[in-house]
Amino acid sequence: MAVRAVRGAVQLDRDEAGHMDQQVAALLTALLERNGLTPEDLISLWFTATPDLHSDFPAAAARGLGITDVPLICAQELDVEGAMPRVVRVLAHIESDRPRAEIAHVYLGAAAALRKDIAQ
Repeated sequence: MAVRAVRGAVQLDRDEAGHMDQQVAALLTALLERNGLTPEDLISLWFTATPDLHSDFPAAAARGLGITDVPLICAQELDVEGAMPRVVRVLAHIESDRPRAEIAHVYLGAAAALRKDIAQ
């Protein structure tokens, strides 16, 4: 079993805790489904949020999905002029037998523009 990293992101429509929870849950669900993973395959999740998001911690959505025994951390994304606003990103470390080339990175909605080279 290899350790792999999976990236993902979602842009929020607004900075509200319930909306963040819903969108981050959708991102994590898609990341798990597209890679044939279960929460038991997760090693850790690293979330970043753009500086304009203040309503909640993205990791709270993971806990709401029942991901309770995986280390989680949240950080603030760099405040780069012209960057896409209201974005939550995730870097998931996983255990998987999939080759690196078969890992599905998940960029939902407008966030697909962030990484057109790997968004699926």
